[in-house]
Amino acid sequence: MTAPVGVVLVSHSPALAAGLAELLAELGAGEVRVAGAAGSADGGLGTSDEKIARAIDEADGGGGVAVLADLGSAVLTARLVLAERPGAVLVDAPFVEGAVAAAVTASTGAPLDEVVAAAEEARGHRKL
Repeated sequence: MTAPVGVVLVSHSPALAAGLAELLAELGAGEVRVAGAAGSADGGLGTSDEKIARAIDEADGGGGVAVLADLGSAVLTARLVLAERPGAVLVDAPFVEGAVAAAVTASTGAPLDEVVAAAEEARGHRKL
């Protein structure tokens, strides 16, 4: 079995990241390390490179980390941090659906590339 893959939720809103982490736990992915990196350094809306780096460290179980971001500047900040983190991958996926797919796939023991692929496939799932 491979080392577990973690999931990091990068959001401008601490409440949004906390709510999504709660949803992931309810969906049975409680065995997956999920960490939020949300809000600015002073606790307001925004993003923080330091919070992202800490969340990656917290979520990393040895199998890498799938990082999902909510909006543009969260993506930019995450990219800066990930330039120095080879075991973490920024996933091009919708925030909620991608995080659900990543966490559920990670809970099966899948390796990082499969977790990333599952999250990215969530982009094409239609609701109607």
